[in-house]
Amino acid sequence: MRRSDIRNIVIIAHVDHGKTSLVDCFLKQSGQFRASELDHEFMLDSNDLERERGITILAKNIALPYKGVKINIIDTPGHADFGGEVERVVRMADGAIVLVDAAEGPMPQTRFVLSKALEAGLRPIVVINKIDRPDGQPHATLDEVFGLLMEMGADEHLEDFKYLFASGREGYATTDPKVRTESMQPLLDMVLESVPGPEVDPEAPLQMLVTTLDWSEFVGRIAIGRITGGSIKKGQTVAVMKAEGRVTESRVAQLYTFDKLGRVEVDEVTAGDVCAVVGIEDVEIGDTICHREHHRPLERLHVDEPTLEMVFTINSSPFAGRDGKYVTNRQLRERLFKELERNVALRVRQIEGSDAFAVSGRGVLHLAVLIENMRRESYELSVGKPKVILKEIDGETHEPFESLVVEVPSDKLGSVMELVGQRRGELEEMHVRGEFTHARFNIPARGLIGLRTRLLNATQGTAVIHHRYAGYKPIQGEIPRRPNGVFVSMVTGRANAYSLNTLQERCDLFVTHNDEVYEGMIVGENSRDNDLAVNPTKEKKLTNMRASGSDENILLKPPRQMTLEAALEYIEDDELVEVTPSSIRLRKAILTENDRRRQQRKVESLVASR
Repeated sequence: MRRSDIRNIVIIAHVDHGKTSLVDCFLKQSGQFRASELDHEFMLDSNDLERERGITILAKNIALPYKGVKINIIDTPGHADFGGEVERVVRMADGAIVLVDAAEGPMPQTRFVLSKALEAGLRPIVVINKIDRPDGQPHATLDEVFGLLMEMGADEHLEDFKYLFASGREGYATTDPKVRTESMQPLLDMVLESVPGPEVDPEAPLQMLVTTLDWSEFVGRIAIGRITGGSIKKGQTVAVMKAEGRVTESRVAQLYTFDKLGRVEVDEVTAGDVCAVVGIEDVEIGDTICHREHHRPLERLHVDEPTLEMVFTINSSPFAGRDGKYVTNRQLRERLFKELERNVALRVRQIEGSDAFAVSGRGVLHLAVLIENMRRESYELSVGKPKVILKEIDGETHEPFESLVVEVPSDKLGSVMELVGQRRGELEEMHVRGEFTHARFNIPARGLIGLRTRLLNATQGTAVIHHRYAGYKPIQGEIPRRPNGVFVSMVTGRANAYSLNTLQERCDLFVTHNDEVYEGMIVGENSRDNDLAVNPTKEKKLTNMRASGSDENILLKPPRQMTLEAALEYIEDDELVEVTPSSIRLRKAILTENDRRRQQRKVESLVASR
């Protein structure tokens, strides 16, 4: 049977197409909140990092009553690096609101999230959002989405194709983009009409797949998922079906359902509803919570494999331990393996014969968010250059490829084509939209590392860049490395304006006057392709002699400030990013100049012997 009093929907889209804004609109128009409770935008982006970056990183659950029906809404990330969040939460829903920007049209992540929704058997409702944009093309975008569904073989949804036009910012949905309505009510009505209620068997034994984990300092792990059969009660003893057929038993201490922006404690939850279970200590994502006497595991979650790997190790610089609270290898290990509990797209393994860890993820941003969270928790660590994960397929080495979409003013397209072509990218599609050209490339994932910064520089910040994992292909040739060498400090101390003034003529500085530096720290980018050891702390000798022009004021250019992602993409194989709660520094893996030269001679002799 199907429940008619509940609808479970997931909102999926490409990054920045308006998912969180749409949910904000639902909340404001629901009449369930005081004005003071809804006093800011993007209310579901509760994480500090989400607010600062303006993106959704973690999937969120809310519930709204509408015409006597409880609508469980799941807001998902749009960025490709957080696709693991989407892959697991679609299992909780029966329908999907697929948001597409009226101006940008279907993007790489649109195809990905739509494919995952169709695989899970969800009924899609296409919403062409941002129809109030001056450059919007609502009907043309709708045709593109229809074509995308045809291409993906979703024939059963084409006969009864459900769609609406909307503006999340203005707060309305309509069947005709030229006719403005008063609210989002047409979309909510379509959800009730088109999305089926959950299929349930109330008489069957309990079955619930854990798709999300939350954590509280007071109660520990909280398992979140949808009940597909039977019911669960507070105080009930349940069986937990784990990986490899293991079974454990636990007692349900507390039970919550989602209500508006929060949760409410209940005594029982029946099949079809989404709930949070407290009291199961060792529960993991993908486990099945079932009746203690009837062990019926559900299919475990399967997510795409990671494509990028970085080496994490403790901070070994001379400034280690100054800022952070957690600086030991044991603390780093505990934190990384704790992250595995809720981050299903992450992989961590210890590198044999060392204290370092190889951490694999979906992309630079995926791993940068983990590093940023760790530094805010007062961890110190060093991170190596991102490297793609290679695979042996049919005796041949394959590497991951990505679908890269660049939207750029037509007069700057030449720079984009040149940079992408240098990195083994191949043009697959190109069309013009007004003053902008929309180009889609197929490019090795190696070629994407560091490409975003170069594209933005070459186009004066006008390029809009998105990419999505496309699959493994035979490995391509060499990708150009960083064209410039670096200036490396040969001493420890404080940088001095007198010395920096002479250095800035030949390099782009990363430090300024009075910044602390240490031996082996990278202080600037050389204008040539070689590394150079320099002394940025040298002071002017004081004498009683004066000459014309010798004491003129020193004017230093502002140093280049790098974000964490930019620093990770900038470094080479022999360099590290030192991350502390208050600083991001670049350094050589081997700090002293003599040791670096000795290592270089060893490498050269080894190559010569081969």
